Amino acid sequence: MSVPLIVSTDWLAQHLNDPDIRVADVRWYLLDPDKTGQSEYLRGHLPGAVYIDLDTDLSKHGIIGPGRHPIPEGHAFAEAMSRAGIDANTHVIAYDDRGGATAGRLWFLLRYFGHDKVSLLDGGLVQWIAENRPLQTEVPAVARKNFVARSPRKEMIADKMLVDALRRDTNAFIVDVRVSERYRGEIEPIDPKPGHIPGAQNAPIAGNLKSETDLRFLSPEQIRARFESLGAKTSEQLVVYCGSGVNACQAFLALTLAGFEHLLMYEGSWSDWSRDPHLPVATGSHP
Repeated sequence: MSVPLIVSTDWLAQHLNDPDIRVADVRWYLLDPDKTGQSEYLRGHLPGAVYIDLDTDLSKHGIIGPGRHPIPEGHAFAEAMSRAGIDANTHVIAYDDRGGATAGRLWFLLRYFGHDKVSLLDGGLVQWIAENRPLQTEVPAVARKNFVARSPRKEMIADKMLVDALRRDTNAFIVDVRVSERYRGEIEPIDPKPGHIPGAQNAPIAGNLKSETDLRFLSPEQIRARFESLGAKTSEQLVVYCGSGVNACQAFLALTLAGFEHLLMYEGSWSDWSRDPHLPVATGSHP
């Protein structure tokens, strides 16, 4: 039985104690040295939630390439999911406090490794707290399960060679989902060069949400209209990228919600592209 791409806080509150539900806290912060996802988790998280670490569980830990957050090997991902009490029967509900910016990575990787029983909590922790729902600080005791990673769905990802080819293809559409200042090249806090892939349109992931304070997704129709206004068509090959292949997963989910197909996530994203001296870079507000 298929599960929804996103679930509401009301839905989760009603199903929180279902035996096959596993809630996963996937908070992570790039540029705040005094704040970690795990420390925030320990300060308060959804009842029964396990913590899943972006760097150690959802990336090849300690390895650069392609990009700063390369997709983990199947066996390593399976081990992390098994420790989190996830198996083939588990419906995973992923959340963060940034509108799916990091929780989308767990959603994406579970699907990439063949586990479609995963949803994003719409509005995440911010919505849960706004509705005065309970949090807990104790870490739940979770029984280990046996997660089996299936053969990766390679058709979900692109490497730099494919992206370089697609940027010249009139039947392809490339979207940079980083904040506009990084797209334009005005700032670059972490990667080798500022700017964007020539030809890429800019659509920051925050634009898929209702507002800065209401982090629930726009309706599928609104998301579709947003990307169509940039020139995206459902018949095209559509590539999303961000800084390192994390935030782009939220956009991948949003586009899936809106009914777009032929989607690719550029695994290494800008951290991969900007490191290659042979690849072109554009700056400014135009593709």
